[in-house]
Amino acid sequence: MAEAATVLDVSPMPRHQHLIVTVYGLYARQQNGTFPVAQLIQLLGDLGVESAGVRSSVSRLKKRGVLVSLRHGGSAAYKLAPELEEVFTAGDERIFARRRARKNDRWLLASFSVPEAQRHLRHKLRTILTRVGCGQVSPGLWIAPGNLASDIEQQLRRAHLLDYVELFKAIHMNEDQLHEKVGEWWDLPSLESLYADFLQRHERALQRWRQWDGEGAESPELLRQAFADYVLMVTEWRRLPYMDPGLPEEYLPDNWHGIGAQELFTELHKLLGPKAQRYASSVIEAN
Repeated sequence: MAEAATVLDVSPMPRHQHLIVTVYGLYARQQNGTFPVAQLIQLLGDLGVESAGVRSSVSRLKKRGVLVSLRHGGSAAYKLAPELEEVFTAGDERIFARRRARKNDRWLLASFSVPEAQRHLRHKLRTILTRVGCGQVSPGLWIAPGNLASDIEQQLRRAHLLDYVELFKAIHMNEDQLHEKVGEWWDLPSLESLYADFLQRHERALQRWRQWDGEGAESPELLRQAFADYVLMVTEWRRLPYMDPGLPEEYLPDNWHGIGAQELFTELHKLLGPKAQRYASSVIEAN
């Protein structure tokens, strides 16, 4: 059990702001998106973040419009900005219930044209399309698996850019070239490296929790450890489903690490998610 106290030392600590966003996404929405400062400090403290770091990061998130301040039961508190509720809900689907596209699914094509007088919007469009996992066919034509159509449309509408984009569902006429083309449209080596890093950092945690998931696994110490391991894992994982749009396996390199990483995430999510929830609830109810 001594090993449990050192788990946080085995992988790099994500930025404090990213951890806070994860904690809000996982646990704040059950209480109207709000955390009193004391609760947030305790939960982030369990992740190794000092109170000064929490306050500084919360201040930055407030300036970015992610959090808004208010009073909660007479105490200072922070709430998720209301306009982000839809973003977090869509994120739940993408992160925890993602579906890998199938070979025979249609593709989504996004073609955009921006007037020269508004050329600054081109960079914004490219940034959003990249962030949601689109690959680039040509400067003005981007591609993604068709099952992401609703998510991509919502992202463009939220950014007030949908009027500049035409969306199409299509099939590729030369199936024999698709494996090669997918490698041109997406930076698969970079994705492969990120997945390999994720596997390396969290495979040991999975082995530990397979051993611990029995008698004594509900002790306060292990529930706290489950919370810490789970939040760190989700924080590292949640960007990957946006960088990788869930391409069909047939078009991916052999022994693609993304498949194993998805399986590892899913198993750890099942093992740790309920325990982490119980720990977070105990902190929320005690403060």
